Amino acid sequence: MKRIAIFASGSGSNAQKIIEYFHKNQEIEVSIVLSNRPDAYVLQRADNFEIPTHVFDREEFYQTNEVVKLLQSLNIDLVVLAGFLWLVPSNLIEAYPNKIINIHPAILPKFGGKGMYGMKVHKAVLEAGEAESGITIHFVNEHFDEGEIIHQSKYKIDNGDDIDMIAYKGQQLEHHYYPKVIENLLKKMSK
Repeated sequence: MKRIAIFASGSGSNAQKIIEYFHKNQEIEVSIVLSNRPDAYVLQRADNFEIPTHVFDREEFYQTNEVVKLLQSLNIDLVVLAGFLWLVPSNLIEAYPNKIINIHPAILPKFGGKGMYGMKVHKAVLEAGEAESGITIHFVNEHFDEGEIIHQSKYKIDNGDDIDMIAYKGQQLEHHYYPKVIENLLKKMSK
């Protein structure tokens, strides 16, 4: 059994799609959902599927090894960031080399980096007059949005598309591809 830990800071729509995708899978499970926000709706989504959750604060995440120890105690194979906004600390990256992935709502390296997340990315894409945007799934390193790219998918931005339509198109790609990319990575790890 391959085990996934999902980190999320907000609503958790991607986390839910991942949980649903692997819900009846005999080889892959979402073992825990972690958040830096006790009020994050993603915790309720996890609870709905009876998946354990853990909430941590800045001190626990950056000044201790508690989160790493928790993941190791659960035999986590892959750490999945799904709308998680904090920079991953080096102790977690060292414990899970090339086993932490993130999804970004644009085609990196464009519109990436510190402070570029969610609607801020879509706003920047719209203001830049881009003809297309998309998603990037990448490994996580010690810099925002700079890890090796695993998958990119694009969509066309039509005349008249507003920020909400751009966000919607991107989210459709995220929900479609993120679980499949996770599954493919875990299958490669099994070989």
